[in-house]
Amino acid sequence: MGSKPKIGRVRIGTSGWRYPSWRGRFYPAGWPQRSELAYIASCFETLEVNGTFYSMTRPEACEAWRSAVPPSFVFAIKGSRYISHMLKLKKFDAPLGNFFAQGILRLGAQLGPILWQLPASVPFDLDRARPFLEALPRDVAAAERRARRHDARTRGRCALRAPDGRQHVVRHAIEPRHPSWFEEPALRLLQELDITLCMADTAGKHPSSLARTGGVAYVRLHGSTVLYASQYTDAELATWSRRVRRLRDDGLDVYVYFDNDAKGHAPFDALRLERAVAGRRGPSALAPTISARRAGGAGLGQTRHRQYNL
Repeated sequence: MGSKPKIGRVRIGTSGWRYPSWRGRFYPAGWPQRSELAYIASCFETLEVNGTFYSMTRPEACEAWRSAVPPSFVFAIKGSRYISHMLKLKKFDAPLGNFFAQGILRLGAQLGPILWQLPASVPFDLDRARPFLEALPRDVAAAERRARRHDARTRGRCALRAPDGRQHVVRHAIEPRHPSWFEEPALRLLQELDITLCMADTAGKHPSSLARTGGVAYVRLHGSTVLYASQYTDAELATWSRRVRRLRDDGLDVYVYFDNDAKGHAPFDALRLERAVAGRRGPSALAPTISARRAGGAGLGQTRHRQYNL
């Protein structure tokens, strides 16, 4: 008898967790702001840290994040816009070192995928894309080596060693916004280098694709009709649920992050999608207490590039 096919693991969460509009609505009225991460981590298994896109964090902040969540919790990290939007993937050596030296190594084995979002002003160019994508570290030990190439911007406030998980695989996803990244030359490169093309719903503002190029799936749901603001309908979530389950059943670990946070819909839509993927019906209930309700680690799926009609 052959071995049983691998079933992937689905992790669903939000992009960020500290939003004033969530207070008194998602977070209970009067809930301490310092405890918001612990609260949302009792509801989900993962979050996407988007503050690292705008500025560097510090080691003590990353240590505090990790201490607030269960051991099985995973943090996805959004890559620096200085590298993606300002340098446009050029002259990245020291800035990439700074990115990994800023403190995220302190997440160790709880470091999840790293998302690199590209602006519409950066078309695919093989001579620019390949050196950057090849330089991305593929495990925590390699991330430590990359962090040692930091410059003075992080001197005196950097973390160059992880507390654990040095053999932990670090996955990378890319969310481009120029149509050339969805053509065959770019998809071939992403497949060759095992970089995941992000499946992004951007209310039709930016191009998107369901092409699979990497060993995990990464989904960002920004809103289907109004970018960052609209709530997902039951029918829309049913469509995404089918897609997520198909990816999972094909052996991929799937990371899904809701970014429709402007009006506070993100955490509720994430809970609704969790229930849909699990096949549960009826209204969802928020976790009544801070508890680690899940355990276990994420596996790694192997895939080949192809277009799915999901």
